[in-house]
Amino acid sequence: MLRLVALAAIWGGSFLFMRIAAPVLGPAVLIEYRVAFAALFLAAVAWFLHRRGRGTPLALRRHWKHYLILGLFNSALPFVLFAFAARTLSASVLSVLNATAPMWGALVGAVWARHRVGGRTALGLLLGTGGVALLVGFDHVSERPGAGVAVAAALVAAFSYSIASQYAKTAKSVPPFANAHGSMWAASLLVLPLIPFFPSPGQPTPGIMAAVLALGVLCSGIAYILYFKLIEEVGTTSALTVTFLNPLFGILWGALFLHEVVGWHTLLGSAIVLLGTALVTGFLPSSLRARAAVQGKR
Repeated sequence: MLRLVALAAIWGGSFLFMRIAAPVLGPAVLIEYRVAFAALFLAAVAWFLHRRGRGTPLALRRHWKHYLILGLFNSALPFVLFAFAARTLSASVLSVLNATAPMWGALVGAVWARHRVGGRTALGLLLGTGGVALLVGFDHVSERPGAGVAVAAALVAAFSYSIASQYAKTAKSVPPFANAHGSMWAASLLVLPLIPFFPSPGQPTPGIMAAVLALGVLCSGIAYILYFKLIEEVGTTSALTVTFLNPLFGILWGALFLHEVVGWHTLLGSAIVLLGTALVTGFLPSSLRARAAVQGKR
């Protein structure tokens, strides 16, 4: 439980750090720093594990295409899009839009496998769409220039995560740590050509660079290690609960450190988005499943 909450707090904090650094560095430079710092940190961890006899080889000759695809859809593309959106949207709005990723994942999975979308999934999609509309429509950020494009970019970023998840299910079996390590190096190469198109609008201060370092090492490197450890110990389904905790911390950090206003639309819109995501993914906490099973026996 502590590991789960820590991971949600870290990933919720990523939107805070992007909101701080993106207006100064621009999306491409910021994300190049992020994935490069993450790759270097994971390389240091890999070296340490190798010294202990527990190393996981990248096997680049065999898996380089896999790392590029995963690096594109799971890191480079969504990170850049979220950083682009962070120049306009608040950290709280970004964290809730990110929480739609499992919802899009279920939809992509249904299309990929050519499964018919059921009534519960359709209801979840409608609720999720309505929650996003409520969240953004009543928020003051909707009045900022380019807010519509920023919201679209964040939703496409969440959609990109869903493509990465679906690809990972059908791709070759690669150890989780190697996936994280290799995809970060691939993302570093993929983001690099974008820098001339998105130059830094300002000069970074020590505080900005501290946020960038935290974004790369803490929110990418350490967070990946925590996440894969969670999957190993409690399974993928239980680890999914981090998706429902991320917005809570995203809203909390935005209110505490950036003085973002948390209105009724923020709380209600977030709740509706999470309910829609739960319906689409079929997520039901194990405690509720156990209670339902007991009541069924009665």
